[in-house]
Amino acid sequence: MNKNLLITLVIIVGLFAGLILIVKPTPNTENGNSTAKADIGLTASEKNYDFGTISMAEGTVTHKFTVKNTSESTVQLTKMYTSCMCTTATLIKGENKFGPMGMPGHGGSVPSFRSELQPGEEAEVEIAFDPTAHGPAGVGRIDRSIFLESNGQTALEYQFVAFVKP
Repeated sequence: MNKNLLITLVIIVGLFAGLILIVKPTPNTENGNSTAKADIGLTASEKNYDFGTISMAEGTVTHKFTVKNTSESTVQLTKMYTSCMCTTATLIKGENKFGPMGMPGHGGSVPSFRSELQPGEEAEVEIAFDPTAHGPAGVGRIDRSIFLESNGQTALEYQFVAFVKP
């Protein structure tokens, strides 16, 4: 009886892992780094951030990244999502806010939006990380990503790290 239970659990875990691989978005990558066509024209002065050591007891931490249109034409921002359910991202352009956006597959699909960045214009991507989202087992080093798309193409990938303590 225990052997059958073990086989059933292995099958369920395998199916779950396969489902995660199917649902997970696949950004355009080359040598492990997100790439974008040169005509997108989006840049960020900072793509990586280190929160250092943070405490679960102190709750959610936030950071703002910038995105700038360095091209000579208008860029359409159309989607944003995160690599984990513990992280959300909000695009802030002037008084307009799009989000918070989360991880695909948790609570439905990631909604599309439309925000234009004119040449030379900047916006902010505010990220929020909840260190309590994974419960007591969520301590130690974490690495997360936020993906910003322009017309279905990954334009920018922001990353952050933290060391979570209870």
